[in-house]
Amino acid sequence: MSILYALLWFAGLSLILGLMLAAASVIFSVKVDPRIPQVLECLPGANCGGCGFTGCSACAEAIVKGEAKISACPVGGQKSADKIAAVMGEDAGTVTRMRAQVMCSGASDTAKAKYNYEGPRDCAAAMRLGGGPKTCPNGCIGFGTCAVVCPNDAITVVNGVATVNYTRCVGCGICVDSCPKNIIKLVPYDSKVWVGCSSPDKGALTRTYCDAGCLGCKLCEKTCEHGAIKVTGSLAAVNYDLCTGCGACAEKCRRNIIKIADNGRAVITGEPSEHKA
Repeated sequence: MSILYALLWFAGLSLILGLMLAAASVIFSVKVDPRIPQVLECLPGANCGGCGFTGCSACAEAIVKGEAKISACPVGGQKSADKIAAVMGEDAGTVTRMRAQVMCSGASDTAKAKYNYEGPRDCAAAMRLGGGPKTCPNGCIGFGTCAVVCPNDAITVVNGVATVNYTRCVGCGICVDSCPKNIIKLVPYDSKVWVGCSSPDKGALTRTYCDAGCLGCKLCEKTCEHGAIKVTGSLAAVNYDLCTGCGACAEKCRRNIIKIADNGRAVITGEPSEHKA
């Protein structure tokens, strides 16, 4: 009988604890907006952080709470935005797909070196030693930190400069945040023209540390019939809202630093640009 009493006692205790846990789950439950899992289903699930949140779940929650735009996900693009808009009962608008672009042409054979670097092959680490081994203070260090963090293997280092494979790039922007020189920019995916230089210094100074830097001569600006390229200080920059991709500016550039995107990849930095309109 003592064994039976013990079993009954344990059964009763288990029942009481079960009821207490059930009551606690109801009392302390956190209500979840049913739209959050619906929005999460519309996201690609990359968890890349390109939206500025820790992952797709956090992004979905922020969208539902109104803390992020419907188009917050750079990877999902227009397709995801349209689906999310349907869930939220709002208009997605037009989402411009973006891609990464390394604004530098300072390859190993054109950018001058100031010392031999033998430390970790990491751009941030090299940056701590006088800004890196290249003389140009605004040039690509070329150790591929951006390539390491890219979740889609869209970046490789060619001849000392990072270059982007457009067909793999989803525009998440992780590489942008990883670059210690801040020379990787997001540009419209379909844009054809880009300026391969980030140096704001005057042309005479730029010549001393790079054979492929922008001199601010304004030939590109004078050539463009659409006013899509302007020289501010000594550096040319493209206004993608006005650029038609005709390539006239690239043809006129004496330093060969205005590039034309070619067949879904960046023109290999350090080699002659294939001037195609």
